[in-house]
Amino acid sequence: MIKGSLRFAWLVVFALLAVRAHAEGTVKIVDQYGIGSLLLKVVKDQKLIEKHGAKEGLPIEVQWTTLSGGAAVNDTLLSGAADVATIGIGPLLTIWDRTRDRQDFRAIAALGAVPVYLVSNNPRIKSIKDIGEQDRIAVVSVAVSQQGRLLQMASAKAYGDAEYARLDRLEVSMPHADATTAMLAGSSLIDLHFSNAPYQYQELENPKIHRVMSSIDILGGPSTGSVAAASAKWRSDNPKTYAAVRAALADAARLVETDKPQAAAIYIRQDGSKLSPAFVEKILSDSEVSFGTIPQNTLQLGTFLHKVGVIRHEPKSWRDYFFNDDPALKGS
Repeated sequence: MIKGSLRFAWLVVFALLAVRAHAEGTVKIVDQYGIGSLLLKVVKDQKLIEKHGAKEGLPIEVQWTTLSGGAAVNDTLLSGAADVATIGIGPLLTIWDRTRDRQDFRAIAALGAVPVYLVSNNPRIKSIKDIGEQDRIAVVSVAVSQQGRLLQMASAKAYGDAEYARLDRLEVSMPHADATTAMLAGSSLIDLHFSNAPYQYQELENPKIHRVMSSIDILGGPSTGSVAAASAKWRSDNPKTYAAVRAALADAARLVETDKPQAAAIYIRQDGSKLSPAFVEKILSDSEVSFGTIPQNTLQLGTFLHKVGVIRHEPKSWRDYFFNDDPALKGS
């Protein structure tokens, strides 16, 4: 009788744990440093997910973590340590390709079109073809980061598809902040940095540093750099929380569009930046920079990665790696 009672008690505990595991009301989000994920920083600062949850009668607890680099963020998603994360289009395409018919990771929304620059403090380097064996390029994650994938695309254009990984061996894994410090100090460790905002703008304030190329040069126009991603299972298990995340990102995009001073203050506060508000506002007002949740010019990177064998499945549309929440949406 006692054994039966204990077994029943354990069954009750396991049932309660299972309910709790699938109950809505908690979301773990991993962000990255930089202006490219400003929308999520606005969401965090203004507690927009919590506000949308409250409108639906659902208290939502949001747990935030910040990491550096697409590889580390992908690991958190794959391990289940994060429900939603900021990743670049390159890392998104990789995780989408590898988890099809399983976790099925896709993008919830774009986070804006903020170009990334390859900069150098070596006057000899005017183009990608000037990069030699003695040079070192700082990226957050060798080859697999957004910048690493763009560098592969640029290499393929310069040297042919068979040479797409030609510059991978010259890359050095380094957080953007550390790489910026090294570039400004003229360190011998690196002489190029495939950067992002705000770091590239800080570097270009130094007259000894120049822009070699940008993502706009590589892709032929503005393009979404980062997205918020999640698994299909988390989306289906947490429909109200998922909807709150989407609505919060849309609200954040409107705030950035209409109130650059507030958006700049939020970025400084959330990233712990020592940049001046005026400097950040200048970046946000750059004609090459925009913030919105609709993807722009993402498919050609996916097509390229499939062509050179980095991903097995060829995306036919941006909708393949984004959740199809709005069939009328005009993305690319």
